[in-house]
Amino acid sequence: MSMVSKFKPQFWDTAGDAGLNRNLFNYRRIWRFAIMLLAAVALIPLLTLAFIDYNVTRHSMESENLLLTARTTSNVRRTVSYFLEERANALDFLAKKEGIANLRDEANLAKVLSSLKGSFGGFVDIGIIDSEGHQVAYLGPHDLLGRDYSQQDWFRNTLIRNTYISGVFRGFRDVPHLIVARKVIDEHTGNAFVLRATLDTEKFNAILSSLDLSGGGDAFMVNTVGIIQTPSARHGELLSRVDLPIPEYSEKTSVLRETGKEGDEYTVGYAYVTGTPFIVMVVKNTVELMKPMQTIRLELTWLLFVTVAIILLVIIGVATYMVDKIYIADQTRARTLHQMEHTNRMASIGRLAAGVAHEINNPLAIINEKAGLTKDLFVFSQKYEKDDRLIANIDSILSSVARCGKITKRLLSFARHIDVQIDSIRFQELADEVIGFLQKEAEYRSITITMDIPQDLPEFTSDRGKLQQIFLNLINNAFQAMNDGGHLIISAHRIGSDSLRFVVGDDGCGISESDLKQIFDPFFSTRKKTGGTGLGLSITYGLVQELGGSMTVESEVGVGTAFTVTMPLTITKKAGNNEDSAS
Repeated sequence: MSMVSKFKPQFWDTAGDAGLNRNLFNYRRIWRFAIMLLAAVALIPLLTLAFIDYNVTRHSMESENLLLTARTTSNVRRTVSYFLEERANALDFLAKKEGIANLRDEANLAKVLSSLKGSFGGFVDIGIIDSEGHQVAYLGPHDLLGRDYSQQDWFRNTLIRNTYISGVFRGFRDVPHLIVARKVIDEHTGNAFVLRATLDTEKFNAILSSLDLSGGGDAFMVNTVGIIQTPSARHGELLSRVDLPIPEYSEKTSVLRETGKEGDEYTVGYAYVTGTPFIVMVVKNTVELMKPMQTIRLELTWLLFVTVAIILLVIIGVATYMVDKIYIADQTRARTLHQMEHTNRMASIGRLAAGVAHEINNPLAIINEKAGLTKDLFVFSQKYEKDDRLIANIDSILSSVARCGKITKRLLSFARHIDVQIDSIRFQELADEVIGFLQKEAEYRSITITMDIPQDLPEFTSDRGKLQQIFLNLINNAFQAMNDGGHLIISAHRIGSDSLRFVVGDDGCGISESDLKQIFDPFFSTRKKTGGTGLGLSITYGLVQELGGSMTVESEVGVGTAFTVTMPLTITKKAGNNEDSAS
C-alpha cells in the first residue's frame, strides 16, 4: 500500500459513484468548501494583522531613523557654530584686552598667536588690517605684511557685518583653510581695524569625523553652492561639487529622502549654520538604515509561513476528519435503509412464497389423491394389472408430486422464518435446507458440494430465518465465483464451550488483497460490471452481527475463498431484537 493510499480518506474516491452507489452528498465539494471557509476565517485576520504590524513597525523605524538623523544634524550644527563663534569671540576679546596699538607690536602679536594656539588650537596666523584694506601687522608662516585687501569681498563684509567667517578654500597656500575675521575699533583713535586669523581644518574636520553614524552614514559640510568643505567618504572629493541636491535655506533642521546619481536612496539631514556659508549634511543609506527591518521582515515571513502551514494542516486534518465522519454516518444510514428494504422485500417474498406454496399444495394434493386412486384401480383391475407401462407412469406422477411437495414445504419453511424467531437449530438440517434451494444449479454446473459436519455437533439457539439467509448468500456467492466443475466445502466444528464455527469455502477466482479490506463495505462489489450491487456481503455481515456472531474472510487470487462464521451456542435476547430495533 502506498503512502497516499494510507492517508487518503474513505470518501475521496466516491465522487463519481452513481446508481446504487451514489451518495447523499458530494464529499469532495464539502471538504473543499470546509477548508476554504476555515482557512478564510483563520488566515484573513492573521494575514491582515501581520500586514498592519509590519507596516506600523516599518513606519515606526523610518520615523525613528528620521528623528535620529535630524537630532544628529542639529547637534553637529550647534557644535560647528559654537566652534566658530568661540574663535571669533576670542579674537574680539584679545583685541579689546590688548588694544590695537599693542597688537601691532610683533612681539605682542606673537604672544597672542601662541596663546590662541595653546588655548584653542587650529590657528595658523593672525593679522591686523586697517580700514583702507592694508595689512599693517602680520605674524605667520607667509609674507603677507603690507598686502592690500580693500577689494576682497570678505574685507568689505567684515566691515559691514562686524564678523566674517569664510568657507574652506586653498588660496595661494594650496592648503585647505578658512578665515575668521572680526571688526574692532581702536579706543584711542576711533579708527576701524579688522583682526583676521587663519584656521586650519584639522580640528574642524575632527568634529565631523568623530561621529558614529548608523546606516553607512557620512557627515560633512558644504557651502551654499554645493562645494564640499570637509572630507566626505562617499559623496565627492574635498572642494568638489557634492552629488546630492542642496535644499532651500531654512533656519530649522530638515530631513529629506534623496536619490544619488547611481540611483541609491539616501536619508539626508540638512542644517544651515547661521552666520557662516556652511551647511551641515548627515547622509545615511536608506537601505543600510532599514537592514534591521529586513531582518525583522525575514523573521516575520518565516514565522508567518510556519504559522500558516500549521493552521492549514490543522484545518485540513479537522475538515478531513469531520467530512469522513459525515461520510461514515451517510454510509451507516444507507446500509440501515437498505437492510430495512431488504428485510421488507424478503418478508414480502416470504409471504408471496407462502401463498404460492399454499395454492400449489392444494392441486398437488388432488393430483396425488387422484393418481393414487387411479393406481389402486389399475392394480385391482385384471385388465390393467399386468400393464407395467401404465403403473410406471402413475408412479412417475406420484414421484413428481412428492418432489413438488418437498419444494413447497421448503418454501413454506423459509417463509415462516422470515420474521424473527429464536429456535433450537441443528446445523446439518439447516445446511440441507439451504443446499436444497441450489441443488439443481449445482448438478447443472457439475459443482461438487462436500459437507464436513460432525454428528455430535451440538444444537444451538438462533434465528433460523436469518441463518438461512446468511448461508444462502455465502453459498450463492461461492457459486458465482466458481467455474463449472468447482468444489464447495461446508464445514462446522465447536470452539470452546460456548461457540460454533462454520466455514463456507470454494475454489473459485479468489479476492485480491486490496479488495479484502473493503469486502464488507456497503456498495462495494467485485462484480459491478456483471450486475453486483455490493449489498449481499454487507447485509450478511450485518445479519451475523445481529445474531451476536462474527465473520471473517480469507482468500487468495486463483486459489479460492473461505468465509468463516462464528456463532454463540445461545443467542442473547438483545442480539435477536437488533433487527426489530433497526426497523
